Amino acid sequence: MTMHVALLRAVNLPGHNKVATADLRAMFADLGFANARTLLQSGNVVFEGDGRPTDRLETVLETAAEGRLGLGTDFFVRTADDWASLIAANPFPEEARRDPSHLLVHCLKQAPGDGDVKALQDAIKGRETVRAVGRQAYIVYPDGIGRSRLSSAMIEKHLGTPGTGRNWNTVLKLAALAER
Repeated sequence: MTMHVALLRAVNLPGHNKVATADLRAMFADLGFANARTLLQSGNVVFEGDGRPTDRLETVLETAAEGRLGLGTDFFVRTADDWASLIAANPFPEEARRDPSHLLVHCLKQAPGDGDVKALQDAIKGRETVRAVGRQAYIVYPDGIGRSRLSSAMIEKHLGTPGTGRNWNTVLKLAALAER
């Protein structure tokens, strides 16, 4: 069995896509995925997969969440090894050390093209900095995420693929959970 990290997009936001973590864990168990553990209330699950590729797991989870929980949202699945590589590839190690809550990893369905990343960088009006590595975009929000004009919608529009972000603190907590 391979450990995986699954991120749900835009759940448990005020008035939007409510899901209880107990229901989420039960769904994973009902699908035959062992040791499903959740972190926080924002759609983070670590579980043992059954050997299927991550894109197929995403489809299975999205279909199950819609049918069982009435939750229409995207899932972003990475193996534990992928997650460790995502951490190692961080182009902003100083920001991760100094201010981890303002460093976001945006997991994407597809790797963006260089032109798409450049278009996003050119569209930024504030002091945010973006770098893409594979199916991840790393974004530094030096003035805070809540005040930034660099929204998920803007990121997806320019990169041409859906995604969901987690701050560096959460990224590291998920890595630790995946190691157990």
